[in-house]
Amino acid sequence: MQDQINNLPKLAKDKHNENKKFFAKLKKKPPKDLDYIMQELHDEEFQQTDCLQCANCCKTTGPLFTDKDIERIAKFFKQKPQQFIEHYLRIDEDNDYVLQRVPCVFLGADNYCAIYDVRPKACREFPHTDRKKFQQISNLTLKNVAICPATFNILEAMKKRIK
Repeated sequence: MQDQINNLPKLAKDKHNENKKFFAKLKKKPPKDLDYIMQELHDEEFQQTDCLQCANCCKTTGPLFTDKDIERIAKFFKQKPQQFIEHYLRIDEDNDYVLQRVPCVFLGADNYCAIYDVRPKACREFPHTDRKKFQQISNLTLKNVAICPATFNILEAMKKRIK
């Protein structure tokens, strides 16, 4: 698994132009059953992929934290939201709350998340490959292909399925 993770940025870069063209075509004329296809590909991939063997998303990127996320996680820690913000978060260039640093401070050495039950919405939904109207998040998917082996595999399967 680690070899695949290490090779992922290069593989994603090599496929970037091909993937961009695919998404451009998909945006113009998405198949009527795209949401169904994506759910199927997502489910098939995650029957084989164990995120606990990877956790590359937690090691290399940080999620956005919504106000609801901050309130929920602060409550979990028995803190006021402002205390949680000061201790763990910063505001990025887009004016969003993000982690002060990566890897994620809540990621354990065993790849388990210390706040899994109250984790941010962005973490719960990652890698977004089962999202409705999938073609609308092509830029995000192009980034996630370089981070998440499952996303890479799903996109490759999708290109074979949708000609």
